[in-house]
Order: sequence, then C-alpha cells, then structure tokens
Amino acid sequence: MSKKYEKYNQQDETELWKSYRETKDQDIRSYLVEKYSPLVKHVAGRIAIGMPQNVEFDDLVSYGVFGLLDAIEKFDPERLIKFKTYAMTRIRGSIFDELRSIDWIPRSIRQKAKQLEQIIGMLENKEGQQVDDDAIAKELGISMEEYNSLLTKISGTSLVSLNDIWFLGDENDEVSFMETLESPMNMNPDTIIEKEEIKNVIVEAIKTLPEKEKK
Repeated sequence: MSKKYEKYNQQDETELWKSYRETKDQDIRSYLVEKYSPLVKHVAGRIAIGMPQNVEFDDLVSYGVFGLLDAIEKFDPERLIKFKTYAMTRIRGSIFDELRSIDWIPRSIRQKAKQLEQIIGMLENKEGQQVDDDAIAKELGISMEEYNSLLTKISGTSLVSLNDIWFLGDENDEVSFMETLESPMNMNPDTIIEKEEIKNVIVEAIKTLPEKEKK
C-alpha cells in the first residue's frame, strides 16, 4: 500500500465508504482500487483455469478491472454485504460479459466442443437423463484417459491434481479438489457458479458460429 494512503488504513472502512459516497473523493477511490485490486487477479485466475490457452490471463484481468471500478462506484455500505463479496460478483460478471462480446474460441476447439456436445445430447436423449463421463467415453470408443485428454484439448488447460487447492474462501480456508469430490456440499458456491458460467459462455459462443462451422 502506498504511503500516500496510510491515513485511510487507520479509518473505519464503513465510514470511509460513506465518505466516498458523499464526496466522491478521488484519493479515497484510488485507495480502494489499490486495496482491492488483488481481487481482480484472484477472480481472473480462477476463471482462467477453465478457458482455452488463447485467452490471456492479462486480458481477463483487464476485463475484471472494469468490474472492480463499477463495484466501487455502486457499493452501498448500508447493505449487509461485504464489499469483497459484492466486488467479486461484479468482477466476474465484467469478465464474462467481455468474453461474450469477443471472438475468442479457435475454430478447431469449437469443432471439437460441438462434436462432444452433439454426442452428449444424443446420449441424454437416448437415456432420458444426464450421462456421466464413463458413458460418453464408451460412446466415443475411447478410454477415460483419452477422454480426459480430449477435454484438456477443448479447455486448453491441464487437469487439476486431486491435491491441488481448489479455492480460498473468505476466511482463507483451503479446500482440495479431492475434498470437493468426497463431499460436493463443501464446494464453494462461487466456484460452482464460475464453472457453470464458463460452460455457458462456451456454449453461447458455439451457437453463434455459422452452420458450416458447427458441424
């Protein structure tokens, strides 16, 4: 934190927020931006895990900055919600809004994703329910190792280790991916939302393709 803003560290943050809402003091705004800017990298890093390699982390950060600035302008300290929680929601929304507006999925990845989507749809129609990865791999005629490799190519990322840290909660609680498998109730709701949102963004991007590219 810059020495310039040390005086704000001594103030009650609720009162600081109230002061900013009333005065729009640019020094207070700059202090809040500097203090909470790590949230942008935190959210961008989590989203980057599920994105293709051609989506640059720095780009996600730049998209997220707009969300942080928006959160600072619109945050109401009278509401019973932490700014950190509110800001992470706005940052995440800003990143996904920008991803929806740009053409970021390579054609080869789109084609693989579309093929997989078609197979999953066919199996679900046939079975009348959601199918698991084993059934999908069997239909493709490949092993689970090959199936996971296919997913990796589509996502552009490596599969996480079972012992990797999956998220850091508000109280810095560490939870491994293995623990979320053992008890899905332990999974951070934000992580679930992010994973679902990434899926939706990819599906939406595929739907915008010309028909010849969907096949």
